[in-house]
Amino acid sequence: MRVPFNDLGPSTRAMRAELDAALARVLDSGWYILGQQGEAFEREFAAWCGAAHGVGVGSGTDALRIALLALGVQPGDEVITVANAGIPPVAAIVAVGARPVFADVTPTTHTLDPDQAATAITARTRALLVVHLYGHPADMDPLLALARQHGLLVLEDCAQAHGARYKGRLVGTLGHAAAFSFYPTKNLGALGDAGLVLTSDAAIAERARLLRNYGWRQQYQSELLATASRLDELQAAVLRAKLPHLECWNRARRERAAWYRELLRGLPLELPGEMPWAEHVYHLYVARTPARDALRAALSRQGVGSGIHYPTPAHLQPPYAPFGRGPGSLPVTEQLAQEIVSLPMFPELERPQIEQVAAAVRAAGLAAV
Repeated sequence: MRVPFNDLGPSTRAMRAELDAALARVLDSGWYILGQQGEAFEREFAAWCGAAHGVGVGSGTDALRIALLALGVQPGDEVITVANAGIPPVAAIVAVGARPVFADVTPTTHTLDPDQAATAITARTRALLVVHLYGHPADMDPLLALARQHGLLVLEDCAQAHGARYKGRLVGTLGHAAAFSFYPTKNLGALGDAGLVLTSDAAIAERARLLRNYGWRQQYQSELLATASRLDELQAAVLRAKLPHLECWNRARRERAAWYRELLRGLPLELPGEMPWAEHVYHLYVARTPARDALRAALSRQGVGSGIHYPTPAHLQPPYAPFGRGPGSLPVTEQLAQEIVSLPMFPELERPQIEQVAAAVRAAGLAAV
């Protein structure tokens, strides 16, 4: 039996009738951009998170970029972030003309280390871009305290953390604004690219709405320099249909994470943890071993998919290396990149499949490495 790393088919098949009906409503309406479906999803998702405003945009990366601009980040400003969360956060900072400043992460949560962030602050620092990685929240209280102390803005990247909680509060409601991606593989995924800026600040929301649509409040009349990035009606309708299922899907992910903990107990494999103040939603199930590459090869031979999220930190990739301080500057980030492995994780993953993954891990002989 093959165990895929991810499989979007089961959830789509299970709610095909709901999706067909949602898409049909849009097709019947004849309205495909900035219409009723988008407005309704913005309201519903904001309410679900416990925030006042949602602004739908074309992708998660655009949500980050537009949120930074809406917060007032300007060319020449510095934005502190991490290098281990893929390229989107860094690309968004560069896209607005600001400079990414990389700080190291904690080995337990793989998220921004408040102490390291503090050492990275300069007179030009404008914001912290905090990534809630793999579905586990960053430790927000010390980061928010640091921001208050230095007069900084806080943007949460929630692309992998829909529904994750920090001390009982949903992520995305803790900073000044948040960016969500609804890429198809996310815990709440569209059938294409989609994103959203979340905030409870009316001024930030209004500026984000202008920034997503040429700076127009009145059609064809630009109030500021902007391009366009809009959540289309088809994707909004799909997301509206899926949103009521999100809590159930997140519970299923947590259940599968518990199965992994049970079946992999005792192996020389560091499993993802959950801090006492956090509720993890396991967008990815990321374990850690110095024998990562050998383990992945062994899993592949047994028909088990796996991934690396992410193999090369941003500060070591050529386009972004000039913003960093070179190899060795982020020791925890760099060590994690050599050791992390993502095991199969999606809500419909069945117990026998996870048992097969565990058997393949045991057969890899990690104890002998």
